Amino acid sequence: MTGRIFTSDHRVYDLPELLSWEVVHTGTVPCDSYSVAFLYDRSMAEALRLAAGFAAIHQGKTVLRAIVDEYSVELGAGGLTAAITGRGYAARLLDNESRPLTYQEATLAEIVRQHVTPYGITAGEVADVRASSVYTVPAGVSQWRALESFCRTYGGFSPRFSRDGKLLAAPERDGGRRLSIGQEDPVLSCVLREDHYGVLTEVLVIDKTRNASYSVKNEDMIRRGGQCRRVVYTPGQSTWDAMRYTGEYQIRRSGEDERTVTVCLAGSFLAFPGDRVSLRLDRMGLSGVFRVAEAVNACSPERGATAALTLKGG
Repeated sequence: MTGRIFTSDHRVYDLPELLSWEVVHTGTVPCDSYSVAFLYDRSMAEALRLAAGFAAIHQGKTVLRAIVDEYSVELGAGGLTAAITGRGYAARLLDNESRPLTYQEATLAEIVRQHVTPYGITAGEVADVRASSVYTVPAGVSQWRALESFCRTYGGFSPRFSRDGKLLAAPERDGGRRLSIGQEDPVLSCVLREDHYGVLTEVLVIDKTRNASYSVKNEDMIRRGGQCRRVVYTPGQSTWDAMRYTGEYQIRRSGEDERTVTVCLAGSFLAFPGDRVSLRLDRMGLSGVFRVAEAVNACSPERGATAALTLKGG
């Protein structure tokens, strides 16, 4: 992998050969992130001081566009080295707070125009979604929260970012790459984890303005002995569909991390969030088709190139 930085005065600077690197893809929040290390000389000082953007390039293709959060220069046993770290473009929306707003029958295109475009983010996809009621952005929330809440409530999906930094404000298509991992593949490690903590059994949605409530239950977790209820208050004038969806969404989100598989293989950028993995490891009793939720690609002199995939579903 190679690294490239973009300065605030619109210059492009290719970094020297990387000594080590790590790129984390989530596609959403928590943000994509990266860290790279390389040999330093003082001619780089101005470019690093003005570094605002970063691109990770693998086999001629951009695999991450991100912002620069921090750089450091160190003189130590390994000589004079520098390091850069940062986050994906979702950070631009997380770092900026929205003023309180109330929309009447807003469209997703309008939400993107007001809360996303001003921060230098290009939309690759925007679904045709319209609010069925008043949509309120409370004081003190981030631009990301203003966008995500609208997408969840009225579209039933969460927004995400492509590897080249474009916003994908549309339902995820089942069109990602497919990867098969079996007994004969070079699996360095595999961890199966089941965690019932925080998995909701009931969500009580309350609209205080209309004095109405709606209960949604997780019958599967109730049968397994779970007991975890949440009470959620919605903005005034919520429809029954919005209230039901809010409860179902909360339950679904609470169970997303219940069962995960993390498999580490030799290589780089083997899969990305949204891709599907057909996994069969008989020794662990694992088989099924899983969705890639996170991909951590790293390279160091000690371990070489590795790809750790966090899988969900299946």
